[in-house]
Amino acid sequence: MMTFQPELLDQLLQGYEKPEDLLGDGGILKQLTHALVERCLEAEMKTHLDEQRTQPERSKPNNRRNGHSKKTIKGEFGEAEIAIPRDRKGEFEPIIIQKRQTRFDGFDDKILSLYARGMSTRDITAQLQDLYGVEVSAGLISNVTEAVEEERKVWQNRGLERVYPIVYFDALVVKVRQDGRVINKAIHLALAVNLSGTKELLGMWMTQNESSKFWLQVLTELQNRGLKDIFIACCDGLTGFPDAIEAVFPKTQVQLCIVHMVRNSLSYVSYKDRKAVAADLRLVYTASTEVQAEQYLVELAEKWDQQYPTISKSWMNHWQRIIPFFAFPPEIRKAIYTTNAIESVNMTLRKVLKNHRAFPTDESALKVVYLAIQNISKKWTMPIKDWKPALNRFAIAYDDRFPL
Repeated sequence: MMTFQPELLDQLLQGYEKPEDLLGDGGILKQLTHALVERCLEAEMKTHLDEQRTQPERSKPNNRRNGHSKKTIKGEFGEAEIAIPRDRKGEFEPIIIQKRQTRFDGFDDKILSLYARGMSTRDITAQLQDLYGVEVSAGLISNVTEAVEEERKVWQNRGLERVYPIVYFDALVVKVRQDGRVINKAIHLALAVNLSGTKELLGMWMTQNESSKFWLQVLTELQNRGLKDIFIACCDGLTGFPDAIEAVFPKTQVQLCIVHMVRNSLSYVSYKDRKAVAADLRLVYTASTEVQAEQYLVELAEKWDQQYPTISKSWMNHWQRIIPFFAFPPEIRKAIYTTNAIESVNMTLRKVLKNHRAFPTDESALKVVYLAIQNISKKWTMPIKDWKPALNRFAIAYDDRFPL
């Protein structure tokens, strides 16, 4: 790694008194960047001309310099006007600042990073102006983020592993402009836990009305991308999902997501009672057996029905989709209802989406969610909690389907 001599740094910082002298519009950083880029361009031109002189074609007149052209480049240092050397033959192709390039490498990443955090085009423009003193048009931001759409489509169609032990199917509601009005649409996510125990988003799909036909298309797409088996599919009472999963993956166990059941139940509870109700619900879903769980649910109803009758009614109405859960050993249960697997993703995505009152198109909403997922997934490097014992039990319970 190259280091600067202290004497050189002292010389550069001579007369430095305040931050603006270093980072401001006419500061040292901007001047140094400007000078280094132009020096590199001159070195590139010299190398270009020297290489041509070694070529055997002597009949053609020697190429030579032909002045400079000006180009304004945007970067984290702000805007800088760079002198680009030219040659008479017009053959010079600079590398550090390529033709038609108006932004330094990494500047587009700044735009995408702000976009992924849910900032609007207007907010991004203001942020870049405040941080770097650079004026960026809405058209530029649109062009930068538009390139993400092709990347998203490639990601959506990538190949998948043959087996995923657990897949959570969840949905986020977004507002989208369509036919001159704003409507609600759902972005459905398939969040899997792979055999290594790490989370992986398999894909996302947008629809206004879910149905068996919609879910059949989604599951068939996953199958066509290489997914052949799911041990347990957790969902939040999605319309038509059980029928579709039985058609495409007939051996898969459909389990109503305990996380969603608890969250939906607590949405009816006042803040002062939330901790107590949550504790009583925990007794239900951590019971050793189905019979014991049903007894705890009866006790919960007797205790809370007068204040919150919707809670016990909801659990009783969905009981047939909850009870498969009790056939699993504790190791697998913990892996299924762990809140870390899905709640952290939902929380981050909701923070991103709340900054958008309404998306202009379906594609713009999908781009924001895709970029946010890319940021979130950088942290998915470790297995979910209690995965090793869960994997061992999966190997026993699904020995005929477990990949060797």
